[in-house]
Amino acid sequence: MAYSGTLISIVCGALWGAVSMMVTGVTLTLVTGAVAVPQIGAAALAGMLHALILVWRGGSRANLQTQLAPLLIAFVAVMAASFAAPFALPLDVISLWQGVAILVFLAALAFANSVCLNGVPLGAMSRYEREVVYIRMLKGIGFVFFTIVVALPFYVMVMTSLKSQQALLANPLDLSIDLTQGLFALFRSYVELFTQYNFGTYLTVSAIVSVATVILTLLFSVPGAYAVSRLRFPGRALLSRSVLLIYMVPAIVLVIPLYAVFSQLGLRNSLTGLLIVYPATTIPVALYMLQGYFRGLPAELEEAGLMDGLSRIGVILKITLPLSLPALASVSLYVFMIAWNEFLFAFMFLDDPDIFTLSRGVVALNSSEVPRQHLMAGAVIATVPVLVIFLWFERFLVQGLTAGSVKG
Repeated sequence: MAYSGTLISIVCGALWGAVSMMVTGVTLTLVTGAVAVPQIGAAALAGMLHALILVWRGGSRANLQTQLAPLLIAFVAVMAASFAAPFALPLDVISLWQGVAILVFLAALAFANSVCLNGVPLGAMSRYEREVVYIRMLKGIGFVFFTIVVALPFYVMVMTSLKSQQALLANPLDLSIDLTQGLFALFRSYVELFTQYNFGTYLTVSAIVSVATVILTLLFSVPGAYAVSRLRFPGRALLSRSVLLIYMVPAIVLVIPLYAVFSQLGLRNSLTGLLIVYPATTIPVALYMLQGYFRGLPAELEEAGLMDGLSRIGVILKITLPLSLPALASVSLYVFMIAWNEFLFAFMFLDDPDIFTLSRGVVALNSSEVPRQHLMAGAVIATVPVLVIFLWFERFLVQGLTAGSVKG
């Protein structure tokens, strides 16, 4: 295949032209509230032309770029006019959002083609070179797909929470925001959540329960993980391998017996019951994560501490734990996220709105008496804190999960 580089550039350019146009059209629809009809065929042709320019620019036809550039510009102008049609605007008028959409499309297309076709020759390509281009294309498509899957629900949730009841009833699919209505009107749903629906109490209860769960989990899992990784006792290997067996039992199987037992003991409809169940479900995974990290720590440091007169508890407090801060941070973050987002046990055990956790409180908003924008605002409030904490401690999470994976 003497011109395989050219053929691959055509396929890659058409693919990224279509993908960039679809994503831009969907984004334009979400931002403006008016249905944009992306011209997929025109975008694919523009992508092919741009890809050919990139590949042929370093080839033997030095003047081909100057010949195709005016054609590409004229073609982009035709696509710009096609953006105006769904908005019932004259073909010679381009609104601000349409111009921004065209610039975003061109930037996305240029970036995608440049990354995928970097180093692609004009003529024949080896099998390895073709596979590199295919892998780049698949990685890019996967990145775009999963970004949309993750970002689109969150965008719908946020935009819905910022709309008024009248706007939602008029057009539930319109996710555009009117910034001229003022900040108070824009964030009215959030203000009413805290003033009318007791949402501040839900946040406080969830924070208390989550932090208490982290503390109780660490109090039990740190000594347990240290014992499994350092001490020798009968059944140590069996305990180390079977510590995660509790996760083989679905929570829905445990909730009914626990509901009956807690009702008889007077622990139902109390935070004490949650603080018994939550650590019981998080301690095994915390112990499993910590024991791998503890095994990776040099035992000679602890032996030196024992020889200097430290007790075993002193060794743990002064040597092991300071060296294990990344693992402790990652375990704490993981346990906090579990306790913050847990719903099933909170839904079954809690009946008093004064002690509802955040997830239980959000479900309480899902009724015909509560407007939908309030429900979405509650979901945003429940998501943002743990998202910020996760992004802040992400480096500790990755470091803690991988530091004990190898020995030495």
